[in-house]
Amino acid sequence: MQATFMPNRTQGHVLCCLCGLAITPNPTNMCVNCIRSQVDITEGLAKQISVLWCKECGRYLQPPRHWLRADPESKELLTFLLKKIKGLGKVKLIDAGFIWTEPHSRRLKVKGAVQAEVLNGAILQQNFVTEFVVEPHMCPDCTRANVDPNVWSACVQVRQHVEHKRTFFYLEQLILKHNADANCLSVKEKHEGVDFFFSNKAHAIKFIDFLQSVVPIKFRHDKQLVSHNEQNSTYNYKYTFSTEIVPICKDDLICIPQKMAGNTGNIGPLVLVTRVTNAITLTDPVTLRTAHVDAAAYWRLPFRPILSSRQLSEYVVLDVEDSGIATNKFVEADVQVARAADFGSNDRVLNTRSHLGALLHAGDTALGYDLYSANLNDSEVEKAVQRGLTLPDVILVRRSYEKQRRHKNRGANRAWKLKRMAVDENEEPQAATAASKKRGGPKGTDDLERFMQELEEDPEMRAKVALYRDPGHDAPAAPADESAMSEDFDEEDFPQVPLEELVDQLNHLDIDHDEALDEEQRHEENGDHAMVDKI
Repeated sequence: MQATFMPNRTQGHVLCCLCGLAITPNPTNMCVNCIRSQVDITEGLAKQISVLWCKECGRYLQPPRHWLRADPESKELLTFLLKKIKGLGKVKLIDAGFIWTEPHSRRLKVKGAVQAEVLNGAILQQNFVTEFVVEPHMCPDCTRANVDPNVWSACVQVRQHVEHKRTFFYLEQLILKHNADANCLSVKEKHEGVDFFFSNKAHAIKFIDFLQSVVPIKFRHDKQLVSHNEQNSTYNYKYTFSTEIVPICKDDLICIPQKMAGNTGNIGPLVLVTRVTNAITLTDPVTLRTAHVDAAAYWRLPFRPILSSRQLSEYVVLDVEDSGIATNKFVEADVQVARAADFGSNDRVLNTRSHLGALLHAGDTALGYDLYSANLNDSEVEKAVQRGLTLPDVILVRRSYEKQRRHKNRGANRAWKLKRMAVDENEEPQAATAASKKRGGPKGTDDLERFMQELEEDPEMRAKVALYRDPGHDAPAAPADESAMSEDFDEEDFPQVPLEELVDQLNHLDIDHDEALDEEQRHEENGDHAMVDKI
């Protein structure tokens, strides 16, 4: 068999037509440096552009009248800036990113890479840097708010006729987490509620839609004529939305009306409120059956709690016997308890059936409703008794961790904290005094403490809000008698917020200066590069 001769092929080189450098053949017969000296594909791109930025609300003007909200060095801000570069549509954008600048310099630098076809069909890639000058310019909404803070077009009045503020604390955290108050001009606390003021009606309707998705409400709206132009028949109205949250809260004891019993699967009639979202979750502590009542169903047949969480009594668990019936959340058990206030005065023992079989053990303390000595002045209870209902002596609601918290100085060692809204309380002297007492007085402080305890005890509720790591938190000192602490209280059984669920409060202005300089230096060392290729 005759062998085939395969000659070694070497790639030829040509001389650059301008500088004479030996290069690989390409359509232009010029080296990269000579092509860059002859053609600049970034010549038509703007190198310095001015953008208008509102200092009050942090939004950028997107002509003609739209104001865009974007965080520093975010994708939204980068897209907004790239759209303002004229001539970018004539080339192909390959890459883009921010170059670090001093936060107070009012300069934004964007570095990008573009490609374009040049001499004889060659493709040239080149980098460019565009500097954006941020010019302060107050938007119309902030202008009206600063000229007269009372200038508003729509007001949402949120009310709940209950004795505590836990619902508003929970609603406040949901609003902050989802940034639902972004278009709100001001927030003022009123008796049994809060007022939210907006610059136009659309923002108020959007806020009400958010409220409907998180809490059961009903609302009605009204409008008042402010001015009228007879020349062009234009009217200026102020809109008021009256919103009422259902007066039902978690841990309330309900006696379901007979008309509604058919819609809830005939549970009860004595049920506990175990959760309130955009619907009310009712749980029968005896049968563990649950039912959900939405806002529309509630307002068709409204009902009130016969006992609320402020009327809970403390009980000591003597014995727990599991019945073997369980659901996803609750375990049915026969519990033997005694009132904590009766210790030393009598030896009365109460037996009840509870849904807290998975949480209670002998020696624990629990909170419940004392129906044995309670004066229930409710027509639905009387009707249920006439139909054959036997009232239990006690209905347990939840396990109590008050002793453990008292040992830990009542939450003083929490490693987390909550953000609060900026609420104006200085509208009227008398109303402001009442609101201040309710928000920051003893009752308001107790409601906030109870709300924080609910967050520690309920992981599902905690997942819906944002808990922030407290930078000033110090590790708690070891107790003087560690053996007594280990015997009386189990650390694993005590409800606490895991550290991995906490959110760090990031400050976008706190950037390491040395790292920023190194990043900018790397950008400069890389420089612009060109690529020549055949089509």
